[in-house]
Amino acid sequence: MLTRSLKLGLLFLFLLVLCVQAHHSHGNYDLSKWTTMEGTATEVHYLVPHSWLYVEVKDAKGEPVTWAMEATGFAGLQKVGIKREDVKPGDRVKVRCHLLKDGSNGCLLGYVTPMHGDAARGNGVERDWDGGGGGGFPADQPAATATAPK
Repeated sequence: MLTRSLKLGLLFLFLLVLCVQAHHSHGNYDLSKWTTMEGTATEVHYLVPHSWLYVEVKDAKGEPVTWAMEATGFAGLQKVGIKREDVKPGDRVKVRCHLLKDGSNGCLLGYVTPMHGDAARGNGVERDWDGGGGGGFPADQPAATATAPK
């Protein structure tokens, strides 16, 4: 009976580890290139396990489009010096991210540069919102595009 319980416990632990690894995969993003966008933050959600930044950008026709941008959790953001007041709804931001492979309006955030004019809140300072690596690429890697796609 004890052996059976131990085997079931180990199986459960193995399956749990597989689920956690799958959850933290960046496989749905194109990590081979960066895309740079500028726009206005409409929402900022500092959550666990992932924070979200929603940014309204102009598409090729000049129409506003909202992009959902996934970042690391708030504890990870705090570790790299990001504070809640650094980016607020209504702030202008520049982001570098990895687009979703399916072409929808979402990306994995690498870096965010607030452009709100407030030096105390980090105006003009690019920060890593992926929690230590911006999706696995160095901060000095050039962006693939200069504006939002589509």
